Amino acid sequence: DGARVIGTARCDNGLIRQCNNNIKTHTPLTLLLSNSLRSPSPLSASEDGGESSGDALRAALDVHGGDSKTPSVVEKARAFASKNFFLLGMVVAVSFARLFPELGKNGSVLRPELFIGRYGVTAIFLLSGLSLKFAELRNAASNLKLNFAIQLATFGAWPFLVGLPLTKGIEAFVPNLLPKPLLEGMLVLTCLPTTINMCILLTSAGGGDVATALCNTVISNLSGIFLTPALLLRFFGKAIELPFGELVGKLCNKVLLPVAVGQALRATPMKDFYSKHTKIFKRLQEMVLLGIVWNAFCNAFTRGLELEFRHGVALITILPLLHLGSLAALLSIFRSRLFADSTTLGQAVAATFCGAHKTLAFGLPLINTVFEGNAHLASYCAPIMLMHPLQLVVGSLIVPYFRGIVDEEKDETE
Repeated sequence: DGARVIGTARCDNGLIRQCNNNIKTHTPLTLLLSNSLRSPSPLSASEDGGESSGDALRAALDVHGGDSKTPSVVEKARAFASKNFFLLGMVVAVSFARLFPELGKNGSVLRPELFIGRYGVTAIFLLSGLSLKFAELRNAASNLKLNFAIQLATFGAWPFLVGLPLTKGIEAFVPNLLPKPLLEGMLVLTCLPTTINMCILLTSAGGGDVATALCNTVISNLSGIFLTPALLLRFFGKAIELPFGELVGKLCNKVLLPVAVGQALRATPMKDFYSKHTKIFKRLQEMVLLGIVWNAFCNAFTRGLELEFRHGVALITILPLLHLGSLAALLSIFRSRLFADSTTLGQAVAATFCGAHKTLAFGLPLINTVFEGNAHLASYCAPIMLMHPLQLVVGSLIVPYFRGIVDEEKDETE
């Protein structure tokens, strides 16, 4: 019996050394194996008061699976803030704008219209050009079916399926809800092209196809130079002459030139630098968008809209519902069988944002030009001035949903 015990111990010790050599990191399982082999048999352990293998298991789990692996409160808070950076930033931006509106309005000492509206946005378009392959831009431009559908939603569905029925319905069934000038302002809103900055930034944050967003925002704003005046002529009977050359020049300087510079930089080491620091540049894009939100709300809080309280409440209720409804409807359309053969989920996300947004940068100067001297000019401007920050809020809130479905599809394909 003594010989067998000694032989068993030698065998056990050899096995332990082999396990320790093969597995450098002592997991709870290896520690349990080591303690079990070193400990005497269950019978002798019970007689001598030694430690059982069950005790060894509990000890191993206590040592290796204890509180050291549990994230602390600070780590959890940091992870939550990183995951929800954009939503938390929205709350901070709007709150700060409400507390100190004079600080972030256009023309203030911080000059947000210059550093955010010009330089920040230019940097975003330059980074978009740097991140996009030319083949991606070419493929986005050649997707004629999707591009036509987006423009049809912008200049067809919005004015004729949303603007006219909504304003006529309110005028007929709830005439006291909004006065006629505000209803006409809502109809003007539906005739405008899509936004440029907001669509591209939200598409990028939501995991959509930036090339599709870039192509269609340019197409929409170029088309809007002709189609928006034509729609206003149809609805209001006003002939409008817009400075075509000036508008095209602004579009080229603001969008096309930075994108072209970004494309040229892809032939330099900047391409590899961008690839290595993609997360930092993505966060920069989010911060620029938050700056735009802050600036927009500062302007809204300082200017005022000259609205009665009940009319303001009605608009703040109707406009977000319109925007949410358009986002839901367009996403379901662009993900339907009608576009299944030619549109990816990322392109559908980009198309949804492009088709659902209306531009303040194009709309406000246009309204001021068309209705200059009109006694109801402020009422015509109010819907788009409210819609602009509301689009930012709604878009920011649904970005995590879009990012989630895009990431989910990527995981399934991988």
